[in-house]
Amino acid sequence: MTDRPLWHYGVRELAHAIRSRASTAREAVDAHLARIDEINPVVNALTVVFPDRARALADRVDAALEAGEDPGPLAGVPFTVKENIDLTWSATTSGWTFLAEAVPAHDATMVRRLLEAGAVPIGRGNMPDWGLRWDTDNDLFGRTVNPWNPARVPGGSSGGDAVAVATGMTPLGLGNDYGGSLRLPAYAAGVCALRPSAGRIPAPTLEVNEPVSLSLLLFAVNGPIARSVDDLDVAFTLMHGADGSDPTALSIRHPASYDGPRRVAVVRDPLGWGVDPQVADAIDRAAGALAAAGWEVVEVEPPMIEEAATLWRRISSTEMVGAFLPGALPAPLSEGSTRYFLDNVKEIEVLESGEAYGAAWAQRVVIAGAWERFQAEHPVILGPVSARRMPEIGFDLSGPAATTELWRDHRLLVTVNFLGLPSVAVPTGLDEDGLPSGVQLIGPRNGDHVALAAARDVEARLGTLTPVDARAGAAIA
Repeated sequence: MTDRPLWHYGVRELAHAIRSRASTAREAVDAHLARIDEINPVVNALTVVFPDRARALADRVDAALEAGEDPGPLAGVPFTVKENIDLTWSATTSGWTFLAEAVPAHDATMVRRLLEAGAVPIGRGNMPDWGLRWDTDNDLFGRTVNPWNPARVPGGSSGGDAVAVATGMTPLGLGNDYGGSLRLPAYAAGVCALRPSAGRIPAPTLEVNEPVSLSLLLFAVNGPIARSVDDLDVAFTLMHGADGSDPTALSIRHPASYDGPRRVAVVRDPLGWGVDPQVADAIDRAAGALAAAGWEVVEVEPPMIEEAATLWRRISSTEMVGAFLPGALPAPLSEGSTRYFLDNVKEIEVLESGEAYGAAWAQRVVIAGAWERFQAEHPVILGPVSARRMPEIGFDLSGPAATTELWRDHRLLVTVNFLGLPSVAVPTGLDEDGLPSGVQLIGPRNGDHVALAAARDVEARLGTLTPVDARAGAAIA
């Protein structure tokens, strides 16, 4: 044990402390619950907390260890679960008032696998209703606050879990990523996130009994948020693989290390549309870290980014636009999510015919093939998570042009979703205003271990930023 509080520990470190009996699971859970009581009223990251259940599960872990039994590799480690991931004793609301009582019958596979590993769900993370904004606010639970600067958005849609991880309320959060929803809030909070390859972690709900959109199957993934790259790897190792329920889930070996070509393509300003100086500095620092670790760093841009980002926006908007017709939903979404989506649709040409829709998906194969060939030569792509620092609250609701500006800022972010590639968001330090900076490391298809290896080398040189004291807006030493 060290003199640091238990809520400061990472996933692997805390699991080791509990399994070695340097700490009890009950002590670890109590430390995180106390941290939640202290910090959550400030940031509103967790929508509901499970103190009694968490303590009961922790006691079960301690009893197993006392009896000489093995309660699992993550025995007693707390984790949080985003509001759209099934957990049997808590409603899966997706941040929507209509689903406030929708308690599922089964745990999502990713939750079940962590439970089987001995981990302890401690609360749920906030999100925008239906995950429709790059911000975290809704009518059911309210706004999540960026712990570094309350005037800036915390990112979305997995903003609650990212803020909870960043502030020490949990060492691990579970979220998902359809258009950057893991990586963007991690970037805002100064933590790490893994957007796995499509199909590597099963769906957030165990049973899919109704048709779902093609973009949801191919663009959206589930993944972990943590304070270190190593902890992302620990969680992914436990959660990935087919489950006999999700027809898109794959079982692919996840190597513990990467020994292939160490070549990185650096994309400083995708498409030449401009990046903030702080973003450019972050990419420089990450490129330097990789070069120092022995990677060959080359300045080259992957192909067809504009086509990929444009088709991501057109397909996703086309598939959702019907939900905003009168009477299409059983209850209205929040005014913010509704306004954002309708403003966004004003800025694009939706795919109005089946022929146009089919042609868009056919073009995805062309773009994916070009990237497959590119990444055969450049296994890792280093670039911005966003071309800008996090905007001030309300920017995304300031009119149709703002939705296009955000999409342009996130052009590389959504290209990854369009292609179903793995990507790790990792912090690179604080800028001159005390805001986190960061980058993403994009791996080849099903090369999640490749992206993790590059991110681990960046982190080894540039360090970590969290936990952060949300009350003071400063990192805790």
